[in-house]
Amino acid sequence: MTLKEELAAFYRRCGFADTADRQACTVPVYTGCLLVPLPNIETRHRYLKYHDLHHVATGYSTGRIGEGEVSAWELGTGSMFHSPLLGTMNLIALSTGLVLEPKRMWRAFRRGCRSRNLYPQGMRTQIDSEHWPDLPALRQELLESRRDPLPLPLRAIEFGAYAATAMLIHALIAIPAVCTRVVTDIGLGYSFFQVIKPAKRNDLY
Repeated sequence: MTLKEELAAFYRRCGFADTADRQACTVPVYTGCLLVPLPNIETRHRYLKYHDLHHVATGYSTGRIGEGEVSAWELGTGSMFHSPLLGTMNLIALSTGLVLEPKRMWRAFRRGCRSRNLYPQGMRTQIDSEHWPDLPALRQELLESRRDPLPLPLRAIEFGAYAATAMLIHALIAIPAVCTRVVTDIGLGYSFFQVIKPAKRNDLY
């Protein structure tokens, strides 16, 4: 299949529409145990196709852990230096992954340090012009296609800084969201125990 066909198949498997959320003012984003509505900004629209191709190329899922992994991978490839807004969105997803599977986040970050992403203008132009004929060709270009220019101790410090910032952002978003949800659910007549009872999740992976 061509990359366009691979991406269409990915959307079908995940139940996504490739343009359905462009008009929405907010988009639900995993933040711990909650899907929190965050502003649906133009930067997200511009890079969403390439982010989704990262999912396809790396094999990371769209569940909470998978989104954390692809975000850690993108940070390892240098997404924060390409666009601070992209990097911040990565940190939001990374925070959830760190709570659930921190070792997998570290492995994905290290893999990203040896990989390339599709966010630079030149790479996006090549995608849009169908430069790579299929998924194996794209993977050969992106995945672990370079040597990590920094030694492991410096990468560990970098990841630690990302992790600390991610958890701070997580707290700033999740705590008000949880408080709002508790107040709202109690106002709707649920008992406190019903409100705090963990829901069975099928979206972890």
